[in-house]
Amino acid sequence: MAAYLSNFTKIARVPALNTNFNRYAAQCLSTSSAACQKKTLPDKTGKNIVLVDGVRTPFLQSFTDYSKLMPHDLARQSLISLLRKTKIDKELIDYIVYGTVIQEVKTSNIGREAALAAGFSNKTPAHTVTMACISANQAITTGVGLIATGTYDIIVAGGAEFMSDVPIRHSRKMRSLMLRANKAKSVVQRLSLLASIRPNFLIPELPAVAEFSSGETMGHSADRLAAAFKVSRQEQDDYALRSHTLAYQAQQNGYLTDLVPFKVSGVDKTVDKDNGIRVSTKEQLAKLKPAFVKPYGTITAANSSYLTDGASACLIMSEAKAKELGFKPKAYIRDFTYVSQDPFDELLLGPAYGIPKILKKAGLKLNDIDTWEIHEAFAGQICANLKALDSDWFCKNYIGLDGKVGQPDLSKWNNWGGSLSIGHPFAATGVRLAMHTANRLVRENGQLGLIAACAAGGQGVAMILERHPDANAN
Repeated sequence: MAAYLSNFTKIARVPALNTNFNRYAAQCLSTSSAACQKKTLPDKTGKNIVLVDGVRTPFLQSFTDYSKLMPHDLARQSLISLLRKTKIDKELIDYIVYGTVIQEVKTSNIGREAALAAGFSNKTPAHTVTMACISANQAITTGVGLIATGTYDIIVAGGAEFMSDVPIRHSRKMRSLMLRANKAKSVVQRLSLLASIRPNFLIPELPAVAEFSSGETMGHSADRLAAAFKVSRQEQDDYALRSHTLAYQAQQNGYLTDLVPFKVSGVDKTVDKDNGIRVSTKEQLAKLKPAFVKPYGTITAANSSYLTDGASACLIMSEAKAKELGFKPKAYIRDFTYVSQDPFDELLLGPAYGIPKILKKAGLKLNDIDTWEIHEAFAGQICANLKALDSDWFCKNYIGLDGKVGQPDLSKWNNWGGSLSIGHPFAATGVRLAMHTANRLVRENGQLGLIAACAAGGQGVAMILERHPDANAN
């Protein structure tokens, strides 16, 4: 083995070879022989784009300690926390991209408003993207594109969601009347319009987590998907219990280092942990009644992700720029893809479509992946995606493959819990997935991590991160 490593080092010192190869050789000298055999991926951008680091506010159940804030308050806090953690001069940041789903009308471009509130220069451009539950992933990959094209060098990408105070609109009839009244040229005209109000005009339009194309709530879709793949209630409850148990262990062990405590104004309290993690028992979970399809459904409040408030942010740049600034990045952002399918019958199957597509694109197999971080909208959705990947019939007839993808190694799957337990602020989850992937790669001595998530509209994302040789767990 010593001779092998010696030869490896001599080869790696040849100047014409890639710098990454040299670094990987050095890494192998300080690790086991197994680490030397781990697969690495080539750079496709010419920039070797890296995830330097990332942060998030604690994820809190809606209507708890963040309830008196506004969405941009959370986004602002994530930006401030990122600046403090990385110690980067905010004047060096070229561009900011933020995701959000249910927009506050007053701060519709939340990226810009949060940046101004956080003290960024008014010369720093920012825009907001929305792609449902993968909005932060879209923010990250938008940043990757801006760096890859040489448009900018340093990007902050993130997302924020605030379900404690969502916009509630007047009915369309009432809105129309109010707009006409505002344009009325006399008091008589205004009074005439107001006299036309009927009781049904006053019924508000409440936002719903439902598909515009089908009118179906995501919970109903999850129930139908679980039934289609024969996912039992017990399987779902067992998975939910696993998620909460692993999240609690990670929390107790201090692994969730992307979380930065937040002193919340208005409640005079510093929030320092996610508050939705609860380890229950199988017996307690089994007592809960169906939440959507009653009385025979299998989706309950306990095996679903809950309404969550939170924000996240991460710093990305080229490897050369990171080296110039003295950063030790967490991971390379190696590859990504987006998928889209039928929003009625396949609404939540984004991972089943995205995983084989990104593996093929990156030239990888299931056993090349050291960490899996998959968004957990519902336990039934996760179990259905796993069954889809392991089904010859589904993979042949729906994905167009020659046979099944197979079953990922569940000992590497969401080892710190997931959205079911940690929480799911829609537009902020993508950065959490990326940071847990990068930090797990270090703690678990892995090389490649795969991220996948479903999203409203029948869409999904899959991404590949590779551990950076300089990465550390904090």
